[in-house]
Amino acid sequence: MNADGFRFIHGRSDDTLKIAGKRTGPAEIEALLTATGLAREAAAVGVPDPVKGQAIVCFCVARAAEDTTTAVRLSQAVTDGLGTAFRPQRIVFVPDLPKTRSMKIMRRVLRAIWCGEPAGDLSALTNPGCLDGIRALRER
Repeated sequence: MNADGFRFIHGRSDDTLKIAGKRTGPAEIEALLTATGLAREAAAVGVPDPVKGQAIVCFCVARAAEDTTTAVRLSQAVTDGLGTAFRPQRIVFVPDLPKTRSMKIMRRVLRAIWCGEPAGDLSALTNPGCLDGIRALRER
């Protein structure tokens, strides 16, 4: 919301997350995560959830060494900004996020790996090495 009271929606409609009947975009969640100063980069994806329909999993590149309170503080930032329905199911710390040549985060790849699905076409991916680390975190 700007100073004049107008609301602006960031992100794309095809990235819309529907959590417990409420809709938001990953950009709103990611902005809350990075605004804490704890995450250098963040990506929020919706994963299947039997109760909410979709749950949020946030992938964050930490600014400093993360500890047990870092994930709690990031989760609380999302809850404070959007409400308790949007509390992330999990905050996952990764060294790097999958990106295209134009440095756009490939959320569909994150979602596919986290859900154990085929990642699809990865020809636009500039840093394929980061995917192995994400797969390993999923299995923990």
